[in-house]
Amino acid sequence: MGYDIERFVGYVNEGLLCSICRDVLEDPLQAPCEHAFCAACIHGWLVHHSNCPEDRQVIDVSLLRPLYRYMKNDLNRLQLHCRNREYGCEMVCSLESIDRHERECEYSQIPCSNAGCTVQIERRNLDGHLAVCEFRSRECPNGCGYTLLSAEDAQHNCVAELRTELELLRSEMICRVEEAKHEMESRLDSQRRHMVQKESILQNEIEELKSQMSRMMSDVRSLMAAERQHRQELEQAELEKREL
Repeated sequence: MGYDIERFVGYVNEGLLCSICRDVLEDPLQAPCEHAFCAACIHGWLVHHSNCPEDRQVIDVSLLRPLYRYMKNDLNRLQLHCRNREYGCEMVCSLESIDRHERECEYSQIPCSNAGCTVQIERRNLDGHLAVCEFRSRECPNGCGYTLLSAEDAQHNCVAELRTELELLRSEMICRVEEAKHEMESRLDSQRRHMVQKESILQNEIEELKSQMSRMMSDVRSLMAAERQHRQELEQAELEKREL
C-alpha cells in the first residue's frame, strides 16, 4: 500500500500515484508499459493476474524495474505531514526523510519497556510513565537486595526470599563440590592407570635385563671352559714336545 495522499502538501503529479491503490507510490516499481505501482500492490496483483491493471498488457515479476530516476527524484521531493499529526506532531518533511523522522518522532506511540505492562505511550512521555508504572522494577527497601515489581510489594517476604536464595546457593555449592570430586577421582584413576602401565613396562624391562644377564653369564662360563680346554691342550703339547 502507498502513502495516503491526504498527508501530502500541495499538488501530487498523477504519474506518482500507484495504479492499483491510487495512493502515493511506496517502494515503487515500473512495468514495461511505464505504469508505476507500489511494490506490495503489484506483487499482490500478480499473484492472481498476469497483466497490467491499467492497460491489460501482459507483464511478469521479472519485467518489473525501478522507477525512472527523474520520477524517483520528484517522488522523494514531495512534502508530507508526519503520520503522528493526529497526536500533535506538526513536522512536514520530504518523502525521502519521512521514515527517519518517524522512527525518532517524539509523538510516536511506543510500548512501555517494563515486562507485563501493555500501555502504549508517546515517546516524549515515556520517562514520566516509567517513573510511575506499576510494573517498574526496584530494589527491596528493606535491604534484602531482591528486585521487586510494585505490584508484588504486598506479597514480598525478605526472609523467605533470602532463605530461597540461600537454598539455591547451597544446591549450587553441592553441585560444584560433586563436580570437583568427580573430576579429581577421574584424574586419580587416570594417573593410577598410567602408573600401572609404567610399572608393567619397567617389570618387562627388568625381566629382559635378567634374561640378557643370564645369557651373558652362560657365555662367560662357555668362554672359561674353552680357555681351560685350550690351556690343557697347550700343556699336553708341551709335554709331547719335551718327550720328543
